[in-house]
Amino acid sequence: MKRVEGLSKLTGRELYVDDLPVDGFLWGATVRSPAARGRIRGIRFDDSVDWSEFTVVDHRDIPGTNAIFLIEEDQPVLAHGRVRHLHEPVLLLAHPRREELRRAVEAVHVDVDAEPPVLDFRLTPDRERIQYGDDNVLKRLRIEKGEVERALAQAPHVIEGVYETGAQEHVYLETQGMLAWEEDGVITIAGSMQCPYYIVEAFEHALGRTPDRIRIIQAATGGGFGGKEEFPSGIALHAALLALKAGRPVKLIYDRSEDLAVTTKRHPSRVRHRTGVDGDGKLLGQDIEVVLDGGAYVTLSPVVLSRSIIHAAGPYACDHVRIDGRAMFTNSPPFGAFRGFGAPQSLFACERHMDRIAAELGIDPVEIRKINLIRDGDSTATGQVIADGADRVQVLDRALDLADYYERRTAHAGFNAAEPTRRRGIGLATFFHGAGFTGSGELFLDSEVHVAGLPDGRIEVRTANVEMGQGTLTVFTSLVCDRLGVPAEAVTIAPADTSLVPNSGPTVASRTVMVVGGLLEKASDDLRTRTGLPADADGRAIREAIREWHRSHPGEPLIGKAKYEQPEHIHWDDETYRGDAYGAYAWGAYVADVEVDLRTFAVSVRDFVAVQEVGRVLHETLARGQIQGGVVQALGWALLEECKWRDGAMENAQLTNYVIPTAGDVPPIRVEFLESPYPHGARGAKGIGELPFDGVAPAVANAVAGATGTDPASVPLTPETVMDLILRQRPPAGSLT
Repeated sequence: MKRVEGLSKLTGRELYVDDLPVDGFLWGATVRSPAARGRIRGIRFDDSVDWSEFTVVDHRDIPGTNAIFLIEEDQPVLAHGRVRHLHEPVLLLAHPRREELRRAVEAVHVDVDAEPPVLDFRLTPDRERIQYGDDNVLKRLRIEKGEVERALAQAPHVIEGVYETGAQEHVYLETQGMLAWEEDGVITIAGSMQCPYYIVEAFEHALGRTPDRIRIIQAATGGGFGGKEEFPSGIALHAALLALKAGRPVKLIYDRSEDLAVTTKRHPSRVRHRTGVDGDGKLLGQDIEVVLDGGAYVTLSPVVLSRSIIHAAGPYACDHVRIDGRAMFTNSPPFGAFRGFGAPQSLFACERHMDRIAAELGIDPVEIRKINLIRDGDSTATGQVIADGADRVQVLDRALDLADYYERRTAHAGFNAAEPTRRRGIGLATFFHGAGFTGSGELFLDSEVHVAGLPDGRIEVRTANVEMGQGTLTVFTSLVCDRLGVPAEAVTIAPADTSLVPNSGPTVASRTVMVVGGLLEKASDDLRTRTGLPADADGRAIREAIREWHRSHPGEPLIGKAKYEQPEHIHWDDETYRGDAYGAYAWGAYVADVEVDLRTFAVSVRDFVAVQEVGRVLHETLARGQIQGGVVQALGWALLEECKWRDGAMENAQLTNYVIPTAGDVPPIRVEFLESPYPHGARGAKGIGELPFDGVAPAVANAVAGATGTDPASVPLTPETVMDLILRQRPPAGSLT
């Protein structure tokens, strides 16, 4: 099936929030804190500006609670009294002319009595820098299985390692933006977002409104990757507050520099491994500590930390595992959701550590993985018994075959011996990713979808799940077409408008196809039943039955419905963090072939193989695009994308010096799927969108280690970092060149 929205995007007809036509609107802008931490002494307005022309909003204009509703209510909509990070929103302005507005923002001065900030999550804060609880820990979680200390004490070998990953910017094509207006007592938002109902809840809380006086509409959204999950609630509230006070529509659109500077990033991490193994490399005990930088407010750090620790032990069988996780407070803008959701950080550490173990024991890195990979009947760190029929060793073997792994490794040894200025290496990573919300999360969401029969015989899909480039509209159309036996032109997708669609949960966590798609199949069946047709009826019979139903019930809606019901095999304990963390895992094995230039220290990826088992592949072109796009994005994190910090905020907030991959940096990416259908996913599908990010950085770092004989323990592996690694190992009087 062709992409439902493909032609409108290709021809430029798609309307993003900054394209939406609206008469008489004002531009909105944000005045931000100049300090990372301190007390607000006052706000000064320059006399050079005629402030009577402006709408000005501060915390006193918030009719409800001055907090953005999420896991904790610690983040204010607008700062009052004190600030916790550089660029924290303090004041809002609106004006008909954008240039006048920009000048006015510069003419507002927020005076702050600065206090000592916390800028490094890895250091123990002194007393004057403790600002959250009694130790600056935003969230603490633990997983424990077996007797770890006994296993480590008895292990023939105990190998340790510390691994770090940096922040990463989403760099979605479209920046954050919202349009707000009030009509007939209903505050309405149209904008770029992943989770319309998150904003409904935020508005109920901060604006003190009931849901019937709130309408949230997703405009065409130019990418999200998690960056438009929780952050849009704040900017939507800012636009709404300005519109309510001004009595006119307000557009609040970030330019690229503001977007880079103030929005959430991937959580930086530090992961420590202490691993007991026998002489063959069999894992006997794993003691793992995961520490994340959460930034100045809690936002989604607890769930990012949760997924990070659940994946930290890797796709391996081990009877004795302890994983301690902490998300730390710092005076940085909050870190938030990003593709992979904490798993890339801990899996980077795990897969680098597996190669380190192999090197210390003199074991082939392939063999150490084959020895330890989970087989059906084995359990994960949380005690979840895996019995999905997937063959994880087969996934690895297929990746090795496609990559010509052993042949290339031999050829690289000869190349490196002959070449004075270049080194080549090949590296691999095996990994997994849980699909859907963790543990009881899907039960908490209580998702609902509708499939409506329209009077003309067409079928309308109604969900709050959004298209942001990943192909949701196309896959949803395909699922309903297949279930009801109707052509694509008979199916339409309702806009993600909270006045029209039920709350089917957020478009995150690789849940859209597996969970929501499965509900669409059930709702389609329910629609057929409501028409009075038997279960095997399809095609024309269904469309005619819908038309007949409307002739018999004029003015009444015909809606098939489905609500989430947890599969019986899932049992999870939120208190002990034991049990079935996810309904299904997808599995992957990636192989990277790299070349390192010993003159520039730049790393180029020559070839990349990505093999994954994701249940049933529903649309191969879209699935392949998800894998290739995820690989490219993760190559940026692995090699290029480095956030430079000043006072806890991003200093290189321009695309001239925040380097992302271009077409010239993208190697051939060879993708293959293996299938082991999940019975509770749509047509057997598991999650796919998060998975491809997880295995890239460790495969690349392992390849760099093989090429250079170094031991990379952090990403990104920029030329400066690689130079430092190589020069540290170079003999004082010698030279690699």
